[in-house]
Amino acid sequence: MSERPSDGLEKALHDLSWDRVIEAVASRCKGPLGERLEELELAETFEAAAVALRETAEARRLIDLADPLPLDGIRDIGRSLDRLERQGALDGPELRAIASTLGAARVLRRYLARHRADAPGLRDACSTDPTLDDLQEELTRAIEPDGTLADGASQELGRLRTEVANLRARIVSRLEQLLVQHADIVQDRFHTLREGRYVIPIRTDAHEKLQGIVHGTSGSGATVFVEPRAVVSQGNRLKMAQGELEREVARILGILGGRVRERLAEVRVAVAALDRADLRNAGARLALDLGGVIPELTRETRVELRNAKHPFLVLDGVDVVANDIELASGRALILSGPNAGGKTVTLKVLGLAALMVRAGLPVAADEGSRVGFLSPVLTDIGDDQSIQKNLSTFSAHVTNLVRVIEAAGPQSLVLLDEIATGTDPNEGAALACALIDALCKGGAAVAVTTHYERLKAMAVEDDRLENASVGFDVARMAPTFRVRDGVPGSSSALRVARRFGMPTDIIDKALGLVSEQSRSFDALVRQLEERFESLERLREEADAERREARRVREEAERELAAVAERDKKKLGVEAEKVLAELRSARAELKEARRQLRQAPTQDEASLRSIREHLDRAQGAVPDAVRPVPEALPEVALGDRVDEASLTVGQRVYVPRLRTEVTVFEMPSKGRVRVASGPVKLWVTVAELHRVGLPAEAPKPSPPPAPETPAEVRVRPPDPDNTLDVRGMRVDDALSMAESFLDRLFGRSEVVGYILHGIGSGALRDAIREHLDAHAGQYVARTRGGTSDEGGDRLTVVYLK
Repeated sequence: MSERPSDGLEKALHDLSWDRVIEAVASRCKGPLGERLEELELAETFEAAAVALRETAEARRLIDLADPLPLDGIRDIGRSLDRLERQGALDGPELRAIASTLGAARVLRRYLARHRADAPGLRDACSTDPTLDDLQEELTRAIEPDGTLADGASQELGRLRTEVANLRARIVSRLEQLLVQHADIVQDRFHTLREGRYVIPIRTDAHEKLQGIVHGTSGSGATVFVEPRAVVSQGNRLKMAQGELEREVARILGILGGRVRERLAEVRVAVAALDRADLRNAGARLALDLGGVIPELTRETRVELRNAKHPFLVLDGVDVVANDIELASGRALILSGPNAGGKTVTLKVLGLAALMVRAGLPVAADEGSRVGFLSPVLTDIGDDQSIQKNLSTFSAHVTNLVRVIEAAGPQSLVLLDEIATGTDPNEGAALACALIDALCKGGAAVAVTTHYERLKAMAVEDDRLENASVGFDVARMAPTFRVRDGVPGSSSALRVARRFGMPTDIIDKALGLVSEQSRSFDALVRQLEERFESLERLREEADAERREARRVREEAERELAAVAERDKKKLGVEAEKVLAELRSARAELKEARRQLRQAPTQDEASLRSIREHLDRAQGAVPDAVRPVPEALPEVALGDRVDEASLTVGQRVYVPRLRTEVTVFEMPSKGRVRVASGPVKLWVTVAELHRVGLPAEAPKPSPPPAPETPAEVRVRPPDPDNTLDVRGMRVDDALSMAESFLDRLFGRSEVVGYILHGIGSGALRDAIREHLDAHAGQYVARTRGGTSDEGGDRLTVVYLK
């Protein structure tokens, strides 16, 4: 903690009720720090304040992440450590408290290691010695949670405890027997302890009937407590065993205390680290409760608070009016206005912000607030009249002002409430103006409250000074507590007096006694206030309109988003329907392909069946996804084409296909192969109609005579002509192979490759058998791959 504050700082802490800040922080601590926190350290340098604020900001970030600093298990062990330092001994509960605290330090160290990216400052500031973990584990093993030594703390301890328990059990058993045997003389059937010895209650008139040692009588004298002779020797052995047990416990506690004493410095560092983490966490929790922020710390001597509030009023649940407040080095803020309007509260907001920043605490303001490192903070708030020191109110006030002038400098914050009052108003006003001028020349940041018209007028003429006032609602005759920059405030003393029942004749008399200059100045101020209020109302109306426009826009955006979401869901349903219809069309097309392959010749029945499948497939495709063909020119159908007149490249019309096609191959057995784009298929010659002259393009040369397989020059395997079915089931592989060959045939490929691997050979044999059995329209033959092609792991398929 810091050294004892100087007189100037002590005065400021008193004037600003700093003890309330300490209470607010202490109540938010989770460990024992909250019970012993008597003062908060105020940073003496800019760098120290920056470190404290950064650590508090990191603790706030961890809270925002829903993973705050772990601070459970911390105990107040300061006195125990002091006793060990003085070579004293500790008992079991004290050592257990040390173990619990070291356990908390261990948890915190590991937590900060996990969150080093979010809290690097706290990780460095709250680091502890990891070798303390061994000490913590030793203490935890040796001491039970209730502070008693564990039986396993030493072998001798366990043996002695067993011996004591056995002796006690035998004594109790014997006493219960004696209670039964001597039921006629016992006062009550129970046994108890007197002076550490087991006894039974015997009637006073019959104690001689039971031999033993009397250890006391009851308060009434009707009962004596006798240790029967039958258990005296056992009681002696029990006392000796208990003595040995106590010595063993003391020996173990001494050893454990010595272990802690050896690491006393490291343990104190761990305690300090836990306290620091607890303090920063309390500051972060205070930020949440204040609705405040960790302000930007600047090296400039200035304060810029956005929507600032008095922290005590916020914590008390008061509905506080927030204000923007700015102050800078070499400048003065002159606050005026009615009494109880919030002038002094504004001074305290400035002072508390400067001190809380130096303590690493948040301020009750919004983002964008900036606070400089201000030191010293000098105040003169309140009445320091002292009968003992023979000081009047004005004398005490002047004494404080002298102290302020002597201590003020370029980094100072000076807060003066009702400056230079308590004396002749003219002289007081002159003194106030001279003091403000001197403080501004010295570079201090100054804020004062006043009712002096001369000081308000000085602020109008001097660029270093700025007027500000607290508002006054004339209709309600009550202050608004809103600070208005650039406008001096009227004290409104006579209006307030009238509002509170002062007789009218007295008010009128007082008005007549006010000088003409004062009345003119007051009228001017009131006129400024009214204009400001009018502007404020217009601003509030504009703000309300902007808020309403924003609300309408946000509502429209939400509605648009809802409509888009509904459309998206509707499109999703439609897409599912389209997909189902496409799957149905695909099944029909697959069946048509199967019939094409299996039919040795396309007789009329086969073509009719295939046509039906194609029509169903076309009908299954919804209009939304079916391509709309471009409008074809009207085709003038001529006569049917004679087979002998057909030439390769001739354009003909096929009514069944509803399109023009090109003759691809010469007719054979009444059938001719035609092409429509990349698609090639067989039709009968009887279906062909003339559509005009043959295409103007040069006629392609007739296809060469079929080559023998050995002469065909094949394209080597590549991704475009190779199908990989390794690892597939036979049925899936055959289906894939059919689709693959369909694509190759449509591209007029000569050869394709099916990669099936070797394995057991089952997949390879199935593919080759299937291709050989269904080699019809476009499969010429198949063979295994050569060594250059990959060997028998693939099958080469030659297409027609």
